[in-house]
Amino acid sequence: MIDIKDVEDASRRLVDVAVRTPLIENAVLNEAVGGRILLKPECLQRTGSFKIRGAYNLLSQLDAQQKQRGVVAFSSGNHAQGVACAAGLLGIHAAIVMPEDAPVAKLENTRRLGGEVIGYDRYTGDREQIAREIAAERGAELVPSYDHEHIIAGQGTVGLEIAEQSKELGLSPDQVLICCGGGGLTAGSAVALADRISDVAIHTVEPETFDDTARSLAIGKRVRVDDSARSICDALLAPTPGRLTFPIVQKLTGPGLTVSDDEVGAAMRFAFRHLKLVVEPGAAVALAAVLSAKIDVAGKITVVVISGGNVDADLFAKIQAEPGGPSIQACWTTS
Repeated sequence: MIDIKDVEDASRRLVDVAVRTPLIENAVLNEAVGGRILLKPECLQRTGSFKIRGAYNLLSQLDAQQKQRGVVAFSSGNHAQGVACAAGLLGIHAAIVMPEDAPVAKLENTRRLGGEVIGYDRYTGDREQIAREIAAERGAELVPSYDHEHIIAGQGTVGLEIAEQSKELGLSPDQVLICCGGGGLTAGSAVALADRISDVAIHTVEPETFDDTARSLAIGKRVRVDDSARSICDALLAPTPGRLTFPIVQKLTGPGLTVSDDEVGAAMRFAFRHLKLVVEPGAAVALAAVLSAKIDVAGKITVVVISGGNVDADLFAKIQAEPGGPSIQACWTTS
């Protein structure tokens, strides 16, 4: 298990690389849910998601020979962009195995950042096995999307920043909700939050059809979702919690929460119309949990992590066109 020193070391490596995204408080949101909500918008992060944090933390620690041989990653899109960006900054060739049906924006951005995209069918292929075979053929370093100590520590800088920014605001959050796929962001952030904020409750949030972490937490061992599961939350479609991430999540977090795709769409509309933020489906699940009353926020300070904003324009337009409320001028403060 990583510790707070690993996260602090990662934070130092990420100075001048990752954006220290703010904590945003919005009066309309607070009124809507009857509690005080602090948003951590990683949609404003470099490459549009938190993934640059873990990718750079790992790649920056490779030795000269490893860097020369290059890296291979597997990702639905956000980790791909993070790896491609980090590799470009460090002069490393990056090949990324990505689903052929990944959002076009994520595919295009990965290529634009210099990544070599290798497609596969997410419903019939094993992306990790494909990546391992390519890495073995090339002698390249494998860069997992969540199950690696350096990745977990890098993602944990989100939690470290939440703790630091809350203190700067003179606040002590009661609970933190984190979007969860394989668990890297949750595991790393939980290490930092548990160390820095006393008695804080931490909860994972997942699509209800990909509730492997919630079910795993409930029964005390890792379980897998059915292969027929589908969701619009393309960033959170890991079928089972990570081997390294789950023990950390199990130790440091409370019961997992889940939301429906319809609730995710409603959260995306709320974020755009009232918060003026573009949020991708997988990144909206924690906000959706608050808006759909999956957790009690009354009289509490709740931090909601918005993990990314990489969504195709067509899908975003379709979701925004669905029924919602009138636009209200946003009113917020930042740390």
